[in-house]
Amino acid sequence: MIHEQRRADAEGGAEVAYYPGGRYAYRTTWRAGVDPAPNVALRFEGVQGDSTVSVNGTPVGTLRSGYTEFELSITDHVLWGQDNEVLVDVDNSAQPASRWYPGSGLYRAVSLVFRPAVHFAADGLQLRTKATSNEAAIVEVEYGLVNADARDTQVVIELSHEGRVVAAGAGGGSTGAVALRIDHPHAWSAETPHLYELAARLELDGLVVDERREMVGLRTISVDTHYGLRINGTTVLLRGACIHHDNGVLGAATHRAAEYRRVRLLKAAGFNAIRSAHNPMSRHLLDACDELGMYVLDELADYWVVPKTKHDASWRFRDTWREDADRMVEKDRNRPSVIMYAAGNEIPETATAEGVALTREITEYLHSIDPDRPVTLATNLFLSTLVYMDKSPYKDSSPVEGESSMAGSTEANVMINQIGRMMDLVSRLPRADRATRDAFAAVDVAGYNYGLGRYKGDVRRYPERVILGSETLPGDVARAWHLVQENPAVIGDFVWAGWEYLGEAGVAVWVPGKRAGLAKPFPYLIAGPGMFDLIGQPDITLRLAQAAWGCLDAPAIGVRPVDRSGVAMVRSAWRATDAVESWSWRGCEGRKADVEVYSADDHVALFLNGRRIARRRAGRKQGYLAKFTVPYEPGNLTAIGYRNGSEVSRTELRSASGELGLRVTSSAGTVIADGADLLFADLAITDRSGVVEMLADEQVVLDVTGPGELIGFGTAAPASEEAFTGNTRTTFRGRALAVIRPTGKPGLITVSARSQTLGAADLVVEALVTGSLEESTDLAAGALTS
Repeated sequence: MIHEQRRADAEGGAEVAYYPGGRYAYRTTWRAGVDPAPNVALRFEGVQGDSTVSVNGTPVGTLRSGYTEFELSITDHVLWGQDNEVLVDVDNSAQPASRWYPGSGLYRAVSLVFRPAVHFAADGLQLRTKATSNEAAIVEVEYGLVNADARDTQVVIELSHEGRVVAAGAGGGSTGAVALRIDHPHAWSAETPHLYELAARLELDGLVVDERREMVGLRTISVDTHYGLRINGTTVLLRGACIHHDNGVLGAATHRAAEYRRVRLLKAAGFNAIRSAHNPMSRHLLDACDELGMYVLDELADYWVVPKTKHDASWRFRDTWREDADRMVEKDRNRPSVIMYAAGNEIPETATAEGVALTREITEYLHSIDPDRPVTLATNLFLSTLVYMDKSPYKDSSPVEGESSMAGSTEANVMINQIGRMMDLVSRLPRADRATRDAFAAVDVAGYNYGLGRYKGDVRRYPERVILGSETLPGDVARAWHLVQENPAVIGDFVWAGWEYLGEAGVAVWVPGKRAGLAKPFPYLIAGPGMFDLIGQPDITLRLAQAAWGCLDAPAIGVRPVDRSGVAMVRSAWRATDAVESWSWRGCEGRKADVEVYSADDHVALFLNGRRIARRRAGRKQGYLAKFTVPYEPGNLTAIGYRNGSEVSRTELRSASGELGLRVTSSAGTVIADGADLLFADLAITDRSGVVEMLADEQVVLDVTGPGELIGFGTAAPASEEAFTGNTRTTFRGRALAVIRPTGKPGLITVSARSQTLGAADLVVEALVTGSLEESTDLAAGALTS
């Protein structure tokens, strides 16, 4: 989809960022070995669009749902010792199929999986931590075998840490469980993400016929209203980020290195949890959360039986949700990072008796296949109240495909944006309670979307209800966090959104004028609420959260765009400010500058070029925000924080001075040429000392030479007609991001940027060949025709 030409009349409209869908044919040729394998399957981790798969011209199966993994057996269709053509036909032409940019086609990995005649089942190992303490951990490893009936089999289980076996046991039969004791264990948490290697060997007549290895963590989960969420017996408060699945300039394609980068940046910013809004996460993202330490709330679906968009698959949800739940749990249950499942997001029918019954059914099913993790339901109290009050026509009969029978998330968002704080008042009404209490009673944790006005009252009314802020406006993060700290029954808060995303075009973008709809017209393409922008730069709204969390060490200075000084702006409920962290606005001398300083200190004083402008109260009682107005002049803008009358911190922003030029940098000095690593090259327009200029944007042409290829090039601009797939891009507020993928050979990759007036710049990074290939064969690099 990222390669398609965006257009104003695209059927998906603003929801999918004005990208059209399409039909695609993926072809690749695989040379099979001479010796036949007993079992061969194709594993698809995610395909956007309904698809058919053929091997050597013979159909072998169909795929549906962009977020559900599927395995198709191709054992009977392989030509051993010959070339085999694999063809995947994808139809993703009907749009919108979701409320955000979904991508098209093979956007997650495709692999060949080989298994012997007697083998572990695809989901044949499950590790459950029964107890853990400083002295010992007790775990149980359940296993299941295929074709092992009436055979003399033995299963050997080993748990290793840093290459040393710390526990081992054995079992027999086609199914069983092995109990292990680990002395002085290293428990997994987001703060201490210790991982063990779980190895399972299947022996038949004394010979090893199958083996599995995976990384696991030892940790327990419990949740109640007295102690909140406890990981390994210690109470944890979730500082959460809602994220969509796309990777910005790369589109929906799931790249391992991109997911690791995202998790590293979110964690360094202070987040300790991710909510996969609103679908099951990719394996790559879960790997990053396991290894780097991030709690995960994995979500089943954005819709159930009532459609939210014209071409979603709500019409088949009743027939498919169990299989979708199975695949999500199979992928997640050995993951220490996954601590909770969400049955759905803003499901309008949960305000009805039929929806409550389905809530209970889904929750009980998730418990049956994974008894160790709690289940939540992310509920928009405002939306549920509308449905309960019958403000939108609900019909008990099943809706027709493509027709919505009640208010959906998009309609609710429009109203929320229009009435602003009225949403908070509506959520407090008795009708809001009646609209949600039965569904909340059916889950372990009540997920409140934009309902923090109910926290205190519901803690008193429902002493056994555990509450999670599953979605919160960026401007409410500080208020929500203090409610989390003060109420043990409220276990955490997730902001919408932690990372910028494509689609829902312009819903949180401030635009000039007096009136504007929630969705913005073409060429808008990003949503706008991200605390990290589309290229991974932190937004000033992040600083409010950091101040409330207690991890903002010095004042953060935000400046509303000085080039728009005096211009009336249409605001959005999903963005508290349009300020940016810069004091470099060439050509704006003398114009009024609105300055916002975020700080947990008692007072903040602002200085411009050494002159004191004013001193204001800051800290919690002031919402961690002090505001100033000053005529813009280049130089140094300094904020000094005071506690008990003494200076404790300071921050300075400087204007770019002198001649400007292009700069290309990367945090990586080398890149691994293994097909999974990526080089992220940051382009900036700066002065000689590296200060980025906001108002000197220029078109940049990029060339990549050596063993690398450019796979994404773009900016955080909310509206642009330039593609992410070309080598030419106009910077936005002085920045752009280029993503380069190594082609597999060692050598020097050179990234060369040039512009018309700002000169040129080069970045040279060495590609190294190291490590070993994975056991499965990756087929995702097959040729694409459309």
